[in-house]
Amino acid sequence: MIELEKRLKKELQQNIQAKIVSSNAWTIPLHTIEVEYKPVKRIKMDVLMKMMLITCQKAKMTSAKQISEILLVEQLFIEDLINIMKRTRLIEIKETVFTLTEKGNQQLEDGIFEEELDALSQNLIYSPSHHIFLQGEIKPALDGEEALNLYRYASEKKARIKWDDAVLIDALEANRMEIGDSELQTVVSEIVSNSELYVDDVPCFEFVLYNKSEDLLYARVWNTFLDQWDETLENELNEKERFVWREKYLKLNK
Repeated sequence: MIELEKRLKKELQQNIQAKIVSSNAWTIPLHTIEVEYKPVKRIKMDVLMKMMLITCQKAKMTSAKQISEILLVEQLFIEDLINIMKRTRLIEIKETVFTLTEKGNQQLEDGIFEEELDALSQNLIYSPSHHIFLQGEIKPALDGEEALNLYRYASEKKARIKWDDAVLIDALEANRMEIGDSELQTVVSEIVSNSELYVDDVPCFEFVLYNKSEDLLYARVWNTFLDQWDETLENELNEKERFVWREKYLKLNK
């Protein structure tokens, strides 16, 4: 921690207009949430599947053989596709006739084939101090961080945090769950469950600087989880403490 603090101070002191008037370190809580979800594979519908769906939509087909003869495609391929489309509920049999389901009609219109995959799970990191999920992984503890106090504006309540499914889906996709090439996409279709596994206290370094030429006091906060300056925490400190800093640090220097 000492070496990191020295490096950060050196970086800030490169601005000759600003002087560090205070430095501190504390931790913010990060909640690791395990989310189980159902993914869906989306792929551009191939020509044969489109032709089969259109044929079933416009004509009363009762067998793979009939479709094979109309489309001039080997019956074995037709039977395989029929099994896939029945399993994915694109078609159903009504009174011996292959009929498109509502899902089948919609996917034919969109030109996209969707297939549900087995449920998966993924861990997400939630920060109550930011009110959002953060991307990254918890790093090994720094020397001395166990002695740090909790961030003064962090809630110490241990109440269970709850999220809407839509929020979890957005977080999963933001966490690179979605594969975004033009031919294939895997996206979250449903949240099965979510549970909090544990809470980690992550160190942050706080510096208060004074720019004499602008007569401005402001905070810089280095977040060790993000490995960058944290604008959210800086803004919170600036909003809540600028007046206090002016009374405390500038009067001391007079």
